[in-house]
Amino acid sequence: MSATIILGVIGSDAHAVGITILDQALSTAGFDVVNIGVQSSQQDFISAVEAHEGDAVLVSSLYGHAEQDCRGFHEAIESAGLDPITYIGGNLAVGQDDFEQTKECFRAMGFDRVFDSETKPMEAIAALKADMNIAESEAERTRLTS
Repeated sequence: MSATIILGVIGSDAHAVGITILDQALSTAGFDVVNIGVQSSQQDFISAVEAHEGDAVLVSSLYGHAEQDCRGFHEAIESAGLDPITYIGGNLAVGQDDFEQTKECFRAMGFDRVFDSETKPMEAIAALKADMNIAESEAERTRLTS
């Protein structure tokens, strides 16, 4: 598998632990990962997709301001002539009471999948493989579930 994943934390958020774990899990699962780090702008993500021919963008946000940070993100991606799969996950809204409502908000913004802060890396990996039509070999299934 040689799908390229662009991974980063958007906006002023400096939480790095989650993307470090995701980076390692995605790499172990066979993806090529470009980790653009924390406090990344929308343009940082777009530039990375262009430079590395990214197949998917995984946006992380834990400080609760993802809605503000992601406004116009998909319009900017489209304006650049790009069409990667886009996921977002984390603690996306301050005072989030109903994740389904938050999920609907980000789906309406154009994200293909929306995950909460309790999502395990293997769930995101399984979703990526499904969305990219990547079949897992028996060896991968055994390694990832052991």
